[in-house]
Amino acid sequence: MLIPFNKPPLTGKELVYLKQALENRHLAGDGQFTHMCHDWLEKNTGCKKALLTTSCTQALEMSAILADIQPGDEIIMASYTFVSTANAFVLRGARIVFVDIRPDTMNIDEKLIENAITERTRAIVPMHYAGVSCEMDTIMGIARKHNLAVIEDAAQGIMCSYRGKAVGACGHFGCYSFHETKNIVCGEGGAVLINDDLYAERADIVRQKGTDRSKFLLGQVDKYTWQDIGSSYLPSELNAAFLFAQLESAEKVVKDRIASWNYYFAQLLPLKDKGLLELPHIPKDCQHNGHIFYIKLRDKSVLREVIEFLRKDGIQAVSHYVPLHNSKAGIRFGRLNGTDVWTTQESSRLLRLPMYYGLTREEIDLVAGALSKYFNGLN
Repeated sequence: MLIPFNKPPLTGKELVYLKQALENRHLAGDGQFTHMCHDWLEKNTGCKKALLTTSCTQALEMSAILADIQPGDEIIMASYTFVSTANAFVLRGARIVFVDIRPDTMNIDEKLIENAITERTRAIVPMHYAGVSCEMDTIMGIARKHNLAVIEDAAQGIMCSYRGKAVGACGHFGCYSFHETKNIVCGEGGAVLINDDLYAERADIVRQKGTDRSKFLLGQVDKYTWQDIGSSYLPSELNAAFLFAQLESAEKVVKDRIASWNYYFAQLLPLKDKGLLELPHIPKDCQHNGHIFYIKLRDKSVLREVIEFLRKDGIQAVSHYVPLHNSKAGIRFGRLNGTDVWTTQESSRLLRLPMYYGLTREEIDLVAGALSKYFNGLN
């Protein structure tokens, strides 16, 4: 591809820190770089405790354990999300209750949540699409009223905020992804943010295979033992070293992506004004991070045509999630509450354009020019 959909960022110090981690002779996790990443996340999000995990999937699974999700519990979320958002709770025996999205942000429609609550409801899981926050004040108000946990799937949300508060630090738990397709990466990785002191100690135990190994490493016990359920959620110290180099440059990376996002918007505005496509909407209370730039086309048939047209010009553009409630597993493990007014319709016409750190204006001009060429060919 002349212009691929994604290029994992390199910010300059990754090899330096990897070499240092190797020289430290501590590779298994929870070493110097892991703790530096924890400190950075806590300082920059305001969460009570941050813990690196091997993926956002495992951060969600940890959150489900910490929230004490049990078989038969119901979890409310949007159907337009990645499968891990649901799987983390299904693995605990929960049932998923899907609700429709808002067409402007592709996020869960907060006005539909309360009607989906039953006596079995235990948690709400808002996923912040494209780094644009859900309406967290409303969601947290509903959660307080009904005594529910809120677990933010903030896989795409690092360096984003809602009314000045970091995305991922608004609910009881927040989950970040550092997969190579995200803004800040370490190949495979994630983090769970603990926003309530009540869960902090247990989070360490669950993350350490259900043992009090963290206390042992701090010299608080003379040997560690099995305390609780848990699993091996620690990433390698090599992943943490790579990640810390990225976190140090997070502001630079996001600034670059926001500039690209804004330039895309300006270049495609004439096509929007002609009614040929729709552009993303950012609510005034949300600060996004330029993670995704998408357009919406008339319908899925046009979407397929545009993907192929761009591909012939050497440009890789891709669609996104297939709604979970229509999937084989979604039907088996969940149900849709209410009506699918927007989820299927809007997701089937959404196209993600190339977006990565270092994307140039010349490359964006090529993408915008190809889209203009496609639409001019229809006239």
